[in-house]
Amino acid sequence: MSRDSPIAPQAFTPLDSSAPGPTPPPRRGRWLVIGALAVCALALLFLFIAVPVTLEVESTREPRINVSGPDLQLGKRFLMLPGEHDLRLEAPGYHPLETRIAVARGGDTSFHFALEPLPGEVTVTSHPEGATLWLDDENRGATPVESLSLPPGDYSLRLEHPRYLPHQQRLAIQGRGEQQTLAVELQPAWAELRVDSRPGGATVRIDGEAAGSTPLTLEILQGERQLALDLAGFAPLTRKLTLSAGEERDLGTLPLQPAAGVLALGSQPSGANVTLAGEFLGQTPLELELPPDKAQRLLLTRPGYRRHSETVQLAAGARAEKRIRLQPQLGEIQLEISPAAAEVRVNGRPMGQGSQTLSLPAVEQRIEVRLAGHASETRRVTPRPGLAQRLVVTLQTAQEARLASLPDEITTSLGQTLRLFIPGESGPTDFTMGASRREPGRRANETLRPVRLRRLFYLQTTEVTNAQFRQFLASHNAGQVQGASLNREHQPAVQVSWQQAARFCNWLSEKEGLEPFYTERDGIVTGFRAESLGYRLPSEAEWSWAARVRGETLLTFPWGEGFPPTQVVENYADTSAAYITGRVVDGYNDGNATTATVGSFPANHRGLHDLGGNAAEWVHDVYRIPPAGGDTETDPLGPASGDNYVIRGASWAHSKLAELRLAWRDYGQAARDDVGFRLARYAEPAP
Repeated sequence: MSRDSPIAPQAFTPLDSSAPGPTPPPRRGRWLVIGALAVCALALLFLFIAVPVTLEVESTREPRINVSGPDLQLGKRFLMLPGEHDLRLEAPGYHPLETRIAVARGGDTSFHFALEPLPGEVTVTSHPEGATLWLDDENRGATPVESLSLPPGDYSLRLEHPRYLPHQQRLAIQGRGEQQTLAVELQPAWAELRVDSRPGGATVRIDGEAAGSTPLTLEILQGERQLALDLAGFAPLTRKLTLSAGEERDLGTLPLQPAAGVLALGSQPSGANVTLAGEFLGQTPLELELPPDKAQRLLLTRPGYRRHSETVQLAAGARAEKRIRLQPQLGEIQLEISPAAAEVRVNGRPMGQGSQTLSLPAVEQRIEVRLAGHASETRRVTPRPGLAQRLVVTLQTAQEARLASLPDEITTSLGQTLRLFIPGESGPTDFTMGASRREPGRRANETLRPVRLRRLFYLQTTEVTNAQFRQFLASHNAGQVQGASLNREHQPAVQVSWQQAARFCNWLSEKEGLEPFYTERDGIVTGFRAESLGYRLPSEAEWSWAARVRGETLLTFPWGEGFPPTQVVENYADTSAAYITGRVVDGYNDGNATTATVGSFPANHRGLHDLGGNAAEWVHDVYRIPPAGGDTETDPLGPASGDNYVIRGASWAHSKLAELRLAWRDYGQAARDDVGFRLARYAEPAP
């Protein structure tokens, strides 16, 4: 049909209702639509309830993030449903990180993570190889060290090689599995040394170790080194060198000197002075170095021996020994020994017994004489040739030696003199204290009392003075009586209580480093130590023995027997003191109204002053009246303490017959203007 043909109507035939209708579209399309709508609905729901989450990861490379559960990534932000989610973070060069996060509604949530880099791999080489590698002071082996795995960071690297300079540097490890290589060229630590000798062939030693023979070129480590050249027949040559790394040094040709000869010299006896060519070199035994093939004069001298002189000579490097017997110069010592059985030793060598004549070298000799039961004696004597000497030695028994060792007198640090008394030598050891009932003036407290003195003791020759007591108690004031002074420096210290006198003794003991005799508590004397050698007051027995015992006689008065005294012997209440005391010794005038300067009157038969006058004296003993007829007491000291203490001797205020007797006993404890004291001490410990 052409395009210009008219359209013609066609007949219409209705369809048969029984004929099959058109085919319906397939159902799958509808389900797709429904599914799409559902997905959109779920997506909208997810978007509605999802929480935006920011995940920041520290790494130099882009991380890969895996999240458990539905999520939507928008750059660094993720949309996640509320709840817990497992994360796995990965990046090249880093350790994976697995963790769990909790996402909650109510706003933006941020999480920050830092991935741990993987270790780096480093290889360290050196030239030469074999250097010890230290990283941060940790030994990592010897180079080459390959594929050493290290965490990222800065390290202190040090390479050490025995013959090369240490190498140090900082090493930065990048990590993240990267491979790094460090190659180090070590610098030599030696110097080059050239040395020769004349003559050649000498052994070269560096710090004592052989390194070869001259001429020689050496590589020697830097620092201070000892160079030595040794060649037989020549003296060793040594040089101290300070070498630097890389230095080249030429010592040139070093001339060697012929070796000295060595002479090992001894003498009999040893200890001789040695002089070679006029130069003193020491004492035998010793080794001498002699110039080779040169004669020199050798001289040996020793006190007590003849001089020895000779010429010595040795070849170069030769060694010889020489022992010279010195000839003694003798002198005679005539020994007179008593007892005859005593053994004689000279310089420790036994020489027989008793008296004898010895010929000994003219040097100091130590002669010892000893015998059992006797104190040994040692004398030093120098014999003289041609001159006989006499030496007398008399041994003392142990007791005699013990007594001889004690000084007859001692002086205190205050200048007081104490005299030694030995009961049995200067009077009997046993005597009777007190007085017979028939003795005129006898008092009831003068009971006869047998005593025995065994211990050696010292007594002060005068009474303690005011000046001496003021060293202990500066405020001491003895006062005055009726205008007559008791307080002058050298008058006896009166107005002193027994306690003060005992404490003065302790003070003086401590001042001189002695153990105090008296025990004290809170400044009060409470007892005594009988074994102490410190200063104390005389015991009553010692005072009585020193005052009364004269040979086999017991004195009644200081002047002997008979009353009143016919001569001035002590300071008593005399006519000059009548206005003070009232009662005086008839016809007696000693010229002192009160106390006199100590030592103004003659000493008694023991060499003691004022024992029976001037000031009465405190003694050590607690006052008591001993029973009559008691047993003999040895070195009695009485009780440890008591209320009153014994006073012995008359004073400037006494005039009665009873008071001037040496048996007179008084007592008290408080200070009085007519009572002083003197010092005593034991000479040796108690047996």
